[in-house]
Amino acid sequence: MERNARREGLPCDEVSAHRPLGRIGLTEEEERDTMGDVQLQVDPRVVTGKKVKALRRQGIVPAHLYGRDTESLALQAQTADLTNLLRTASRNAIIDLQISGEGEPRAVVMRGVQRDAITDQLLHIDFFQISLTEKLTANVAIVLTGEAPAVNIHGGVLLQSLDSLAIEALPAEIPQQIEVDISTLEELEDARFVRDLTVPAGVEVLADPDQVVVKVSPPKLAAEIEAEEALAAEEGEEAVEGEEGEEGEEGEEGEEEKQPE
Repeated sequence: MERNARREGLPCDEVSAHRPLGRIGLTEEEERDTMGDVQLQVDPRVVTGKKVKALRRQGIVPAHLYGRDTESLALQAQTADLTNLLRTASRNAIIDLQISGEGEPRAVVMRGVQRDAITDQLLHIDFFQISLTEKLTANVAIVLTGEAPAVNIHGGVLLQSLDSLAIEALPAEIPQQIEVDISTLEELEDARFVRDLTVPAGVEVLADPDQVVVKVSPPKLAAEIEAEEALAAEEGEEAVEGEEGEEGEEGEEGEEEKQPE
């Protein structure tokens, strides 16, 4: 990865994102009917390595397609098209990826969006080809709704410990988000755990059921927790800076070159 690059938080880790769990009884016609409603046109890419800088200057973003039983392909897409996709599509959206020269689009999901940490320029994007008849794992955003009486009445501080939930489901059944009603948090120290979450039918929760999702803490305790988290974050940044210093001026597409082109 480039020294001044960052990766956006996406549904799940690239390596362990998908686990085939057996096919369900869908015909090929039914599978086509459940294809995603988000489309993206891409072209095969022959430019690799550091030469992709020239593509970006032309308004083109390098991309990579991979997947189970799928030949890895180097691709490229218009920056404007990808920017619009990232702005409008949900984090777990199924995308109809139309590759120039191919008849039928491929069902894919986004994995590994890389941006410049300083300019926020879109540098690279990975797509994972999926089967709509095989389950996969994903991280779904947790959204808090309502107001907690323990905060308004007792002056407590609301602390959200978990902002996404690891789940497993068929691609078309993965929810965009999971809502947690906090209006039932009436007293200090009240909490909601993973086991309290309501998920749609067909969705299996992979997270520890006893893990805290959100909690109302007394003001003093909350301040101490925030101070500890801030200190841990600073130590983590220092460690990352040290690693980058050791790496030196590695090629801009160093990480990309590790993947099959």
